[in-house]
Amino acid sequence: MAVRETKPGRPDGWFKLGRRWRKTVLVTHIVSAGAWIGIDVMVAVLVLTGRFGSSDEVRGLAYEALATFVVWPMLGAGSLSLITGIILGLGTRWGLVRYWWVAIKLVLNIVLCTLILVALRPGMDEVGAYGRDLVNGAPEPAGISNLFFPPAVSLVTLTLATVLAVAKPWGRIRRTSRARRSAGTGR
Repeated sequence: MAVRETKPGRPDGWFKLGRRWRKTVLVTHIVSAGAWIGIDVMVAVLVLTGRFGSSDEVRGLAYEALATFVVWPMLGAGSLSLITGIILGLGTRWGLVRYWWVAIKLVLNIVLCTLILVALRPGMDEVGAYGRDLVNGAPEPAGISNLFFPPAVSLVTLTLATVLAVAKPWGRIRRTSRARRSAGTGR
């Protein structure tokens, strides 16, 4: 990876991404976030199909697909978005915790990836089993009716992260002593 010289005053080990690498990482970050949003939309469609499908076979297939194909692609897209976001934060002027919007996006990404592992993944075996048993008239397990909340919460959160990336609100978290001196506060 080509990196440029660090600016004077940057801590050792910090790097600045060159233009080509920054663009490559940025495109990867945007594509992984878009894939994550797309997977969430697919989850919402599968949940709605499983809940309101035209037949028990269609509903069962939707639940089986949900259990089989959702967790790992979603976690993969979220993790890639997290990794590329960290690289961009460390290798560009935005930093990881220098600006509010970057820090909030970082926290949102970590929370969503954690929720995939802690809240979504453990119930997927039950969802898949219910999908297979649906044709036989099995009763609906309690957690199935709550399946719409994960994609709804995730889509709202990812939309918020997208708005933050575009709007870049709130400015710096704290001003450096050099910035305070140049502003005339002398601290």
